[in-house]
Amino acid sequence: MKPRLSDRVQGFAQSDIRRMSRECERVGGINLGQGICDLPTESLVREGAIDAIENSLATYSKFEGIDPLREKIASKVASYNQYEVDPDREIVVTVGSTGGFACAALATLNSGDEVILFEPYYGYHRNTLKALGVTSRLVPLNPPDWGFDAEQLRAAFGPRTRAIVICTPSNPSGKVFSREELLTVGRLCEEAGAWIITDEIYEYIIYDDRKHVSAASLPELRDRTITMSGFSKTFSVTGWRIGYVTAPPEVAAAIGLMNDLFYVCAPTPLQWGIARGLDVDASYYAALRDDYEGKRNILADALRAGGMAPFIPQGAYYMLADVKALGFGSSRDAANDLLATTGVASVPGTAFFDSPVGETLVRFCFAKDPAPLETACERLGAYRRLRAR
Repeated sequence: MKPRLSDRVQGFAQSDIRRMSRECERVGGINLGQGICDLPTESLVREGAIDAIENSLATYSKFEGIDPLREKIASKVASYNQYEVDPDREIVVTVGSTGGFACAALATLNSGDEVILFEPYYGYHRNTLKALGVTSRLVPLNPPDWGFDAEQLRAAFGPRTRAIVICTPSNPSGKVFSREELLTVGRLCEEAGAWIITDEIYEYIIYDDRKHVSAASLPELRDRTITMSGFSKTFSVTGWRIGYVTAPPEVAAAIGLMNDLFYVCAPTPLQWGIARGLDVDASYYAALRDDYEGKRNILADALRAGGMAPFIPQGAYYMLADVKALGFGSSRDAANDLLATTGVASVPGTAFFDSPVGETLVRFCFAKDPAPLETACERLGAYRRLRAR
């Protein structure tokens, strides 16, 4: 008898994000699909990791992370996110924010539970829950500002609801949740006895003078909020996989146990690199924001010229664009034709939606060096003309 695979992997397939990256590589295109963020790494971060390697700081760390990094995270959370955490009892350094999400889900959810996700959603959140036997209940975010209807959200809560996931700033829509929206979510979670799990990996990439608000900074929400973040996007080290979770002590302890069980610890020399990087001057973050805001505007202009209707993100470095006017039957067809015609990769909207809305959208990532982004925008701006040939 042939051995078989587990039931939990049934129905999983390579994501359209990965598929489009492979197709882009195959044709030698410019990848504005996957959020690779192939920008130069901040020198402090790079030098800190090099020094750690040269000094043989290569053994296991504590499963919750090296002390200096957790202490610096606590200082950063206090100054930027505006809430206090105990570095010894309320912080766990994880293998990326996705690893933090997996450990938080393992620590707080059981098979058969339900979790509310806003749609469009981040696919790793949806699929991690699916792998754990947790059902996702979807609540739409409505363009162009991606607001939600409070009554629709209330209706999504049921007797098996154990948590809600908030991604702010959001991948893929770029939505930034306001204080009032977070409080609305919090009131419903209090009634249901549900956790608030926030993914704040893009917290420093905020546009148009908006402010990032962490749910944990609101006193009404603090004791039920599990916050995930990390450094992949801020320091352009997406392959390093250094993230963290903050949570109340008893929850952080459980998350730490899961982190130890599945990952042992995050890569130690890279933890030292991030610890060094957190000494960066505040001007670094302002320059990061301004640089991305300029790239956002350039991409939006190119998409309009190419016959698409961009939704201008409030944060993060992704942009959804409506492609209905192009006349394709699906978002995958639109993304495939964009790649074939311009050599620029995007991601079909169906990677982020269950509803038919996804078939009308594609997503672009603008975390690129200026030269390839400029070339990509020139090609996208000429898309209608190139397609008409």
